[in-house]
Amino acid sequence: MTLIDTVKDRIQDLRDNRWDELLEEVGSFCAKMCIPVSNMKDKIPVRDHSRREEQWITYYHHYHTEVFIAVLDLIAIEMNGRFSEITIEFLTCISCLHPRDSFSRFHHGKLLRLAEIYSYDFSVQDLQVLKEQLHTYIQDVRRSSNFVECHDLASLAVKLVETRKHLVFPLVYRLIELALILLVATTSVERAFSAMNIIKTELCNKIGDEWLNDMMICYIERHVFETIDDEAILLRFQNMQSRRIQLPPRRDSH
Repeated sequence: MTLIDTVKDRIQDLRDNRWDELLEEVGSFCAKMCIPVSNMKDKIPVRDHSRREEQWITYYHHYHTEVFIAVLDLIAIEMNGRFSEITIEFLTCISCLHPRDSFSRFHHGKLLRLAEIYSYDFSVQDLQVLKEQLHTYIQDVRRSSNFVECHDLASLAVKLVETRKHLVFPLVYRLIELALILLVATTSVERAFSAMNIIKTELCNKIGDEWLNDMMICYIERHVFETIDDEAILLRFQNMQSRRIQLPPRRDSH
């Protein structure tokens, strides 16, 4: 996680202090390869302006401001969006569960902080129990030869179940479970928002939440629903309550 801050600092340093050095390197390369280079003092018209209000800028301004700085700013915005302070803290806390090098990344305080972030999964009483459980857990797994070959969280979870330690340290195991499902949960949320953009169109903008949820489940898990026979769906719908008419059987089109 510390590499993220390092990369951010290097991008900022490149943006603020390295332009002239980069321009000189590019110029030397172009001269060596016989590539023509524009005179940085020459002017070009500004894009996206009408001919009546035509404005001019130098090549230097174009390459420095509109290309170099603009690209680095986009990268910085993308990194800040993906790796905010909260996200970095969260991922740092998760890394403390890693079993590599005899659980060298283990940090009692950060794992308690991780449990606090998952406030819906850990009550105040759970946090008090976890505080003591973590001390016993780390001493036990470091002493046991069963966990020497664990190389990631998945293998750690498997080994905890095999040795039945998940019953001895249930709250620690819950933290590991939550860390393992993070990737799946994130992907599921992205799929849900993608499905919502498809389903909730302007024509269906006023549908209720329950109906929207039902439609999204059918869309997201369509590979499951494709295995269900239409006749079974019709029969279940018909048997939900008494109806004035009987639904006709589905006719396969040829």
